[in-house]
Amino acid sequence: MSTLPGITLVALLLTAGSAAADTFALKKDVELKGSAAAGPDGPLFLMADRIESNAPGIVEATGRVEARQAGRNFFADWLRYDATQNEVQARGRVRLEQPALLVAGDSLRLDLDDYSGELTQPVYQLANQPGRGDASRIDFIDKNHYTLQDATYTTCSAGNDDWFLKVRDLDIDKSRNVGTARNASLHFLGVPILYTPWMNFPLNDARKTGMLAPTFGTTERSGVDILVPYYLNLAPNYDATLYPRLLAKRGVQLGGEFRHLLGDSRGVNRLEYLPNDSVADRSRWSVALNNIYQLSPSTQAGMLYNRVSDDDYFRDLSNLISITSVTHLNREVWLSTQHAHWNADLRAQNFQTLQDSTALIPIVEPYARLPHARLGMAQTLNNGLELRLESEATRFAHPTLTEGTRVLAYPTMRLPLTNSFGFLTPQLGWHSTYYALDNSAPEQRITRNLPIFSLDSGVYFDRPLRVSGLDYQQTLEPRAFYVFAPYRDQSTIPVFDTAQLDFSYAQMFTENQFIGGDRVNDANQLTLAVTSRFIEAESGLERLQITLGQRYYFSSQQVTLPGVAPRTSNATDLLAAVSGQITRNWRINTAWQFDTQNGTTIRQNLGASYRPGPGRALNFGYRFIDQTTEQIDLSGQWPLGKRWYGMFRYNYSMQDDKLVEGLAGLEYNGGCWAIRAVLQRLATKETQSTDALFFQLELSGMGRLGANPLDVLKQSVPGYRPSNEIIQTP
Repeated sequence: MSTLPGITLVALLLTAGSAAADTFALKKDVELKGSAAAGPDGPLFLMADRIESNAPGIVEATGRVEARQAGRNFFADWLRYDATQNEVQARGRVRLEQPALLVAGDSLRLDLDDYSGELTQPVYQLANQPGRGDASRIDFIDKNHYTLQDATYTTCSAGNDDWFLKVRDLDIDKSRNVGTARNASLHFLGVPILYTPWMNFPLNDARKTGMLAPTFGTTERSGVDILVPYYLNLAPNYDATLYPRLLAKRGVQLGGEFRHLLGDSRGVNRLEYLPNDSVADRSRWSVALNNIYQLSPSTQAGMLYNRVSDDDYFRDLSNLISITSVTHLNREVWLSTQHAHWNADLRAQNFQTLQDSTALIPIVEPYARLPHARLGMAQTLNNGLELRLESEATRFAHPTLTEGTRVLAYPTMRLPLTNSFGFLTPQLGWHSTYYALDNSAPEQRITRNLPIFSLDSGVYFDRPLRVSGLDYQQTLEPRAFYVFAPYRDQSTIPVFDTAQLDFSYAQMFTENQFIGGDRVNDANQLTLAVTSRFIEAESGLERLQITLGQRYYFSSQQVTLPGVAPRTSNATDLLAAVSGQITRNWRINTAWQFDTQNGTTIRQNLGASYRPGPGRALNFGYRFIDQTTEQIDLSGQWPLGKRWYGMFRYNYSMQDDKLVEGLAGLEYNGGCWAIRAVLQRLATKETQSTDALFFQLELSGMGRLGANPLDVLKQSVPGYRPSNEIIQTP
């Protein structure tokens, strides 16, 4: 059984044994009041109130004895060196000082031939990090083997024993860098909370097979949740972790993870299996394989395979919203190569779609790409002209929809013209696509060819500005982007992988409003935008950025996706965005999309955060999308009193009249330990949610016990800091 993290620090006490052996390698030539002798680690200096030799080969030093050698200092009231036995004895306020360790004891005996001996009543303090303890005695077996009796270890300050690790017998084998503890117990606030009759651990940073700290918690859907991981150090370049998990309402889940760095390959592979789930009344499993192979300095291959037994696997067995909201699991194999002027990919890809049984409309399964090949080329001529090519060939497969092959090529040439105050970039391209479809399509062979021209331009102005006694640099950055693409009838082309881009500032400066190759918009349009930044002159910090933009159309829209009506206005919505670190503590990030034709708001994101210091964070968010989304999102961490912190998140959907995620937590920092409890409610389906309780005890320098809420807190509460990572200000 392996130890909890931090127990190896107890073994640092034993370095006093080898250091003492070196320190006491004295020579017979001793002078009164002071001496310097050459030892294996350099000269040794011995000083005392009195140094004398009462018999041949016997040297005694009494009164303020000091021995110094190679950064190690030894102190005692009395020291005796017997050259005939090559043995050192010391007693009375014995103290050893080393760069990383301070040790004190009552008496020391050490045989310098075989390094055997003992140190009684040792008390130690780590010098460069928190850590202290004591023992009843240390027995030195030889230079590389030591034993301690009744040893303790804690990172709490002197006089505070809120927690400590107690070991009845501790054996140290430096030749193998292994420590073995017997009858070890962990005490917290005077109560033993963990016990093991036996454990072993490495004395260095090397990995070692053994049990890791268990985690436990509770959820509404699974009941008590206990995870006991066991680590297997199989080789320096690959290892495994087994993690059996007890779910009180469901049964025992078996899991394993295998990691490897084999030659030019690396990967992480995970399997989980829950036999006979008592709630779902079936066996459940998941597979996650991710491996990459470096075939040459420029070429890689890889595979990614994710699959679960059923649609509700993540919703029932996970508490992270980023996992419970997954709808498509990717599975692909790929080959990729990168070169100076060209790059290429070859892949085969499909998906597993996880349906929501409570949703009224099923999720459409994406097309599989079996296979997909891509080639990209780029070359810049001496006159600055840039030649580029993006091309691909894909076979799209689907169990119920039209299948087919698409071949696409888009060569372009562009000439960036830039100077200190602006830029002008004309670009001309030819978009060519060929489709070979199956018999279910109205047309089996379709060709689409069209030229695309764009002209991007912008200028840069700036001026000094003084506001409230502070100097700023204000910029004014107008930008104009024109695109022309003639209309081509695309109504008979199926939609394999294409969707309409969300309207945004970045999308306004793209040639095609669609992502994917099945639609190329007809365009005769001009985008106008202006950005102004306020930059702090002394620090260079951008305090505020204001952006306005709108696109104007000179012709009616004809190319759309199936079921989507063409636009009826000659201008897009107005986009406005304001963001920046407006003060030392406040940051804002807002965006607004306004329909100028109907006078209504289409999309709105309002965000603000207040962070006056570590452990103090408040976040405010509001999100609105016309007819689909309206959510408020509040979260924060704040001190409630001395050593107490509160955490919360309230994410509520007003459109659906339900709580998306709710979180409340408390955390107490005891100085050398911290305890935190978190209650979370998470929507897993349209009409279902689950509750989870996390309770964790963290012992500084030792490790964490209990269910881990840190991932949930860091994801749900931006700016969250564990209380034991916050520097306390008096």
